[in-house]
Amino acid sequence: MRVAISACLLGRPVRYDGGTKPNAAVRALADKVDALPVCPETASGLPVPRPPAEQQPDGRVLLRGGTDVTSDFARGSAHEAARVIAAQAPLAVLKAKSPSCGHGVIYDGTYTGTLTKGEGTFARLLVEEGICVVDENVVKSCKPSVEHPVAIVLGSGLGHLQTLVKPVRRIDYHDIEDFPEEAQPVAGHRFEATVGTVDGVPVVVYPGRIHLYQGYTAGQVTCLVRHAHRLGCHDIIFACATGAVEGNAHMGLGIITDQINLTGRNPLAEWDGLRDVETPFVDMGEAYSAYLRTIARGVADDLGISVEEGVYAGLLGPSFETPAEVRMLAGMGVSYAGMSTVNEVIMANALGMNVLGLTLATNMAGASETNHQSVLEEAAKHADDFERLVRGVIRLL
Repeated sequence: MRVAISACLLGRPVRYDGGTKPNAAVRALADKVDALPVCPETASGLPVPRPPAEQQPDGRVLLRGGTDVTSDFARGSAHEAARVIAAQAPLAVLKAKSPSCGHGVIYDGTYTGTLTKGEGTFARLLVEEGICVVDENVVKSCKPSVEHPVAIVLGSGLGHLQTLVKPVRRIDYHDIEDFPEEAQPVAGHRFEATVGTVDGVPVVVYPGRIHLYQGYTAGQVTCLVRHAHRLGCHDIIFACATGAVEGNAHMGLGIITDQINLTGRNPLAEWDGLRDVETPFVDMGEAYSAYLRTIARGVADDLGISVEEGVYAGLLGPSFETPAEVRMLAGMGVSYAGMSTVNEVIMANALGMNVLGLTLATNMAGASETNHQSVLEEAAKHADDFERLVRGVIRLL
């Protein structure tokens, strides 16, 4: 996977003051990918060292002291953007806050360290090209450790991944707070979490879940997410079996880009047992992490695994979709229909976790021959590719 990375984050002395800003998490990522060092400011020919620059409210870039370097920044940004595009890098990890590389927030032009919403000149060009841009803080927040393992919640027929874990301990779901005492797993699920490592990466694997259609509340359904958060997990991967909506997706593996909650439930509206949530008014503008989605797509491409991407609609179930419902979903831009995940993703976002959604479309939504056994059989056919994809993602993290 090719990744563009700010040269200063890799330890190169290219900053305005002749210094560098090495970042351990970014450098660890660079060791695992085909890293393309970039620096629009040195590419512009500006001297190093020089006075610091900041972007003004009117869009001009000025050095402290008033020298206008707008055209220099534009020239250097265009040069480096052309390199990134030519290299077909889907991801760029850029230095936070800078007038060229900042993404989301940048210094406000007063040279006081005050931040404001905005995009650096280089970051803006990459975003316009559809390249995923993140800063070093995102990479650091997604890096697994013993204190912050990756949580993986598995759906129907996908629980075999648990066998890859080198276990440290096992946790019966019935020992997890808010998990129903009477709950029993449906076929293709197990109710025992495993804490350990996969390929040396710390993980917590939950090889099954309970569902709203079994009569449980949204609060109960999301108890595994809260448990993972209490264990220190920053990243959580949700995997689920779905039906592919004709015209928008095919059977096989998919990366979930967004969701529509059609279950009629929301865990943040059920206050009992949700003490971990500070506010119910959770921003869902990026429910599924763009960084993790891009990593997953890059891993799939590198491994030759066929994946599609699309929107997931969570339905109450347990009945499968009618033809009319499938037509409605298709018109709404839905690619995958399932009976889980959406409430869990809401809870994970409320807890500030980084979310990756992977799905295995085991059938065409609304197909008359669909049943739970056929879902499990189809899942088994794709088990190897699914496992390779998940292992590839957590290794890169």
